[in-house]
Amino acid sequence: VKDKQYCFRVRSINKYGVSDPSDPTVPPPPHSVLAIRDTDTSVVLQWQEPKDKDNILGYYLYYSEAGKQEWKTVNNKPLTTTRFIVHGLKTWKEYVFRVKSVSRAGNSKYSDESHPILVKSAINVPSPPSAIALLLCTESEMVLGWRAPSSNGGGSVRGYYLDQKEKGMEIWREVNIKPAKEKQLRVDLKTGHFYQFRVFAANAAGVGKPSDASEAFLCEKWTMPEPGCPYDLELREVRDDSLVLRWASPLYEGQSPVSGYMLEMSQGNQSDNWTILTAKPVTGLQTGHTYCFRVSAVNNAGVGRASLPSEPVTVQTQPGTKEIKIGVDDDGFIFLGYEAVEMNDDSEFIWSKDYTEPIDSQRTKAETTKNRSVLTFKDPSEEDLGLYTVEMSDSPQLSSSYEFTAEGTSWTPEARVSEKGGVRLWLQTESLSNSAELRLVFNDREISTSPRRKVNFDKAKGLVEILFDQLSQEDEGSYTAQLRDGRAKNQSIINVCFYMLFIVAQNNLFLFFQGPYFQEFLTWSVNKDCELIIQCKVLLYLLQAGSYRAVVSDSRGEDVSTLELLDNGSTKPHYTNTLLPSVVEMKNIDQETRTKPGSSMQKVWIEILNPTENDKGEYILEMFDGKETHKRLYELSTEAFAEVVKGLPDVVAIMEGKSLCLTCFIDGDPAPEIFWLRNDREILDQTQFTITKESKRTSITVNKVTTEDSGKYSIFVRNQYGSETVDVTLSVYKKGDKPPANAVEMG
Repeated sequence: VKDKQYCFRVRSINKYGVSDPSDPTVPPPPHSVLAIRDTDTSVVLQWQEPKDKDNILGYYLYYSEAGKQEWKTVNNKPLTTTRFIVHGLKTWKEYVFRVKSVSRAGNSKYSDESHPILVKSAINVPSPPSAIALLLCTESEMVLGWRAPSSNGGGSVRGYYLDQKEKGMEIWREVNIKPAKEKQLRVDLKTGHFYQFRVFAANAAGVGKPSDASEAFLCEKWTMPEPGCPYDLELREVRDDSLVLRWASPLYEGQSPVSGYMLEMSQGNQSDNWTILTAKPVTGLQTGHTYCFRVSAVNNAGVGRASLPSEPVTVQTQPGTKEIKIGVDDDGFIFLGYEAVEMNDDSEFIWSKDYTEPIDSQRTKAETTKNRSVLTFKDPSEEDLGLYTVEMSDSPQLSSSYEFTAEGTSWTPEARVSEKGGVRLWLQTESLSNSAELRLVFNDREISTSPRRKVNFDKAKGLVEILFDQLSQEDEGSYTAQLRDGRAKNQSIINVCFYMLFIVAQNNLFLFFQGPYFQEFLTWSVNKDCELIIQCKVLLYLLQAGSYRAVVSDSRGEDVSTLELLDNGSTKPHYTNTLLPSVVEMKNIDQETRTKPGSSMQKVWIEILNPTENDKGEYILEMFDGKETHKRLYELSTEAFAEVVKGLPDVVAIMEGKSLCLTCFIDGDPAPEIFWLRNDREILDQTQFTITKESKRTSITVNKVTTEDSGKYSIFVRNQYGSETVDVTLSVYKKGDKPPANAVEMG
């Protein structure tokens, strides 16, 4: 019967009788089939022979994509070994394998299938790091930096090991036992000695070979006025005519802060002919040519040391390079998607905004499936606009960027009058899909084609037009065109508002204005209570956020009010503000530098920046609603401000190894919030630092200080009425050294 398997055996017969039967014709199958990762197009397949392997001549191999059961034969002749490399597989596809035994009598049954395996490269140790540079030098310390290995071996680099030796010595000594996570390390050394260094990279497969030995660095304190060298130069997004170069700021600034950078370029792998690049952005890169780059920091004293050159890079888009794609998912959310060319088990997608800012997990959600990552925007708004970048954790050269913009907001409406007096208003955009939707609104109500006007919407051409046979006074007003394409929630790619004004005196011509506009311009009047009333009327279809400034000036100075028009659900896009000269007479407030008045449809306020004793007293707010005046009084007392009363000197010094405790007293009503900062960043580490907070007092303890703990420490207090920051500089000195002369010695 077709498609059924059979076994056979044979007996011999002569005149004396029938012999015993022969063995079954089919040999037993092999077992324990195992697939092992090899390259991005091959795997190593191995298996165990059956226990009864007599008469077995070899093995046939078969493979199929996982889940498809579409089996293909690997070899045409039986293999006599139990190990074979299967080539010609597709990268990033999962495969299963099985094996048959072969004898003179026939083939065995299939073995059990192997476990599925994803075809990608196996992991090797990383290549050596390179470009060891001296980033900072004190009297007894050096900070070394280096370039990551050109190949991570297929797995992310998990750390680095540094060796050192004195110049002229043969023996290398380990600097760190635990791997350094970053591409830099601080080393304790002897002043006046020359040292050389080498560095190793490690991944899951082990520790790679060492880098070449660095040049000999002299350990002496840097005092030059120019900055040190930038470091950690990285190349990203290499394409046919462009690339992205990133670097870290120098650790040593010199006598003044870094004010800029000088970029240089050389052509070829080993060229010493450096050209200063001045154009922004840099242009002139030629496809297929190789370049090196270096960067120098600049301060008031001049140009500092140049960084070590970047790795040579050929300006060319690599085969298989992927770009970030934007789309809309089935639930109507906008997403950015990126597909990696290759990945390993510990590969990760790293998304960032504007190259440096981490992605806000409250506004976006990143998901990874196999070799694809999707960044979904939960509720897109203007806050999400910007440049988004993605790179692979173990292969940062695999990177891409996408400029997320508010599409369509730049389209401008146009108008034309025919010889017969007809009017055509139109808006031209890019081509739209069949799912595009149009909504036209005239003076708060939706409109469509009528006897007075004709509306055309050509999706293929992206054209919206309104045709009037004859314009009249009734057509004057605000026209808003809202276009939405795709399924993205709340994403109108175009929302254009313009105003058409009919003027009879100009022979039935009209004017139109795009966006928000003043229907009634700024006017002022003085009522019987000597109150100055300034009023204007802003007409919009939708109440949009905007900033409007009214200025009143007389011999006493200037009063400036910034009025905020916000969407609060009101149907009256109208704002009236009353400015009170009487308040100015009572107290002359420096509003340009120290106060910020503001208002919305629900409230008005004045913000006092850096309040002092002179700001206490009685404040009066008067509001006029057109009929009567409403007055509010507020007594502002000094006790309301959050402030640091006493306790911190300007500079303190302490010997290395001791513990430092700083205590200060605070005041404020209500009780202020308290924050301790180190180098302008909030201190969150509760192991190295111990912070106590009481109602009127706070302290910070730095446990067993080291020279790395030196720097600026700050106490920042605030409540709803004000804030204050007090700084203290900590200087940690080694045993035997003298503390700074201007410091208060602690401990």
